[in-house]
Amino acid sequence: MVWRNAWRHKLRSALTLLGLVVALLAFGLLLTVVDAWYQGVNASSDKRLVTRHKVSLVFTLPQNYLGKIRAVDGVRLTTYENWFGGIYKEPKNFFPQFAVDARTYLQVYPEFRLTDAERDAFLRDRKGAIVGRRTAENYGLKVGDNITLKGTIFPGEWNFVLRGIYSGGRESTDESLFFFHWEYLDETVRQRYGGRRTAQIGLFVSEVEDADDIARIAQTIDAQFANSHAETRSETEKSFQLGFVAMSEALVAAIRAVSYLVILIILAVMANTMAMTARERRAEYATLRALGFAPPFLAALIFAESLLLALAGGVLAVVLTYPVAAFFGAAVSKFIPHFVVGPQTPLLQMAAALAVGLLAAFIPAWRAARVNIVSGLRAVA
Repeated sequence: MVWRNAWRHKLRSALTLLGLVVALLAFGLLLTVVDAWYQGVNASSDKRLVTRHKVSLVFTLPQNYLGKIRAVDGVRLTTYENWFGGIYKEPKNFFPQFAVDARTYLQVYPEFRLTDAERDAFLRDRKGAIVGRRTAENYGLKVGDNITLKGTIFPGEWNFVLRGIYSGGRESTDESLFFFHWEYLDETVRQRYGGRRTAQIGLFVSEVEDADDIARIAQTIDAQFANSHAETRSETEKSFQLGFVAMSEALVAAIRAVSYLVILIILAVMANTMAMTARERRAEYATLRALGFAPPFLAALIFAESLLLALAGGVLAVVLTYPVAAFFGAAVSKFIPHFVVGPQTPLLQMAAALAVGLLAAFIPAWRAARVNIVSGLRAVA
């Protein structure tokens, strides 16, 4: 009976179902956008500590801080990096680029996986570079290619030889990055600009022995450079990444608001559909009451029909979310490198579908259960 009632008005039911699928699909994609925004946070290690200039990332730190940071009790290994900000062929071809201390960087970040041959080739070649699998695929790069970047922070042309293409050790690893030797950057800057911009580090990254001791280690590092010309701020890698997310928190909040607004809109559409359905069948409900069916049975009919449509829309939306997200992710991979549907997204989609089905049916079911038998049968006559 529920199935036949749900499709009694095929066009109306089909349009309602289509609206549900589109709304829940949009809901899932918006949730995926938010998840992608927090990718760096989710990929953070609880044993990595980031040390940067206390004022801003714009300011650099002296390279000689490295020895003092490594000497702090509880620090197992320290590496460093500089943001490069070069242009590959055209400004639209954006991917993050870092000058790093190659040997220690790959030890601190074991999730960047290379073959032994690629690792050795990269470490031996001062002009060598490695790039993530996703960026290599986007630009058709392969091992052995010569790559030229136009510097923005460090003007001029910078030539590299691609020595390796890394893959992520886990699903959340960013595969869009480009790394090269900090020594090459420092030596070239010394030749071009003299000594005023050399031996400068963007940030230090330390791997600690015990994650529970990371707060003390951070305080100890910062205390060493207190009242110096370049004071530091040390924080966990997760806190560091959250700082970037906080810069765009208003945008993330807006995306979240839009995702829930989509659900409210489809709830209104679904509620209108169920209200029309209950109004058209008022005489039928009165007849059922006259035959002895109790009010809860009538309410159950309305709820079951609403849930059938809502859950059908939810299942279709979940099934479509994966291919649509893959297509969308490929289109925006240069800007959002990790656009992957999270395990909680389909659960939230189905929960939203269930909530829409229940809420949309509540008032129509309540009215159907309270239908007056006499007035209802008069409509039949």
